[in-house]
Amino acid sequence: MKTKLKKNDLVKILTGKDKGKTGHIIEIDPVKERVLVEGCNMKKKTMKPRSQQDKGGIMEIEGSLHLSNVMAVTKNGKPSRLGFRFEEGKKIRFAKSTGEAL
Repeated sequence: MKTKLKKNDLVKILTGKDKGKTGHIIEIDPVKERVLVEGCNMKKKTMKPRSQQDKGGIMEIEGSLHLSNVMAVTKNGKPSRLGFRFEEGKKIRFAKSTGEAL
């Protein structure tokens, strides 16, 4: 599925245990329709030491969220849907609520 969100976009989480939190997108998986948001949906994972200097143990990493559970945040701090439009021959993304370009 194609998405209008991109890496490093500021998004707000709409559902789940982290509802209301905002963060930047770290990674997008368009095939599985999942995103990783910085500092949100933290999971504990046990890691093996890979070398003698590396310490193993329990690490906290971000868990993925479905694309439908996040929404882009505009400059005024409110979530908004995104759209595309052409200006001067260039395709730009814009927030549908305010009309501002992202």
